[in-house]
Amino acid sequence: MRQQTINRSTAETNITADFNLDGSGKSSIATGIGFFDHMLTLMAKHGLFDLTLTCDGDLEVDQHHTVEDTGIVLGQAFKEALGDKAGITRYATVTTPMDEALSTISVDISGRPYLVYHVDGLNDKAGTFDTELVEEFFRGFINHAGVTLHINLAYGSNTHHMLEAIFKGFGRALDQSALIKNRFDGIPSTKGML
Repeated sequence: MRQQTINRSTAETNITADFNLDGSGKSSIATGIGFFDHMLTLMAKHGLFDLTLTCDGDLEVDQHHTVEDTGIVLGQAFKEALGDKAGITRYATVTTPMDEALSTISVDISGRPYLVYHVDGLNDKAGTFDTELVEEFFRGFINHAGVTLHINLAYGSNTHHMLEAIFKGFGRALDQSALIKNRFDGIPSTKGML
């Protein structure tokens, strides 16, 4: 099984993540930010990852370090769990509806971190969660996973639904891009490496 445990401790956060890429969608997540926990639970469920994650962050300052550093740790875990990337599908594009909201997430496990984030119309808060931090989460993830990620929210009017469509789609796209294809022999790149 492709799995990894990451421990990351800084002056701002202390995070432990147990990540199983070939899981069944079971999760136990405690970051101290309820809405963010909900989004990560959705990501794991629909991506079929098993994820146990705890974060003790400096929430007395704000939510920024907790959210960004969680992205960093999950990016590291994803990259390490992939191993040498032999036989992976590499690419995936997933469109996900959530009631009135619709997201499209595209992933390339390229070894090159790049984020395109086209998400407009969110309220500043979802519960007590600062929605501007969603982009920071994904930036932390891609920089440490080495993936290209395009997030496009086509439309939506309810911030909770809009973010739910994004996180569910993100989990699904990661799962599909990381699947092993039996027809692939080696690394899916003409360069011979990712």
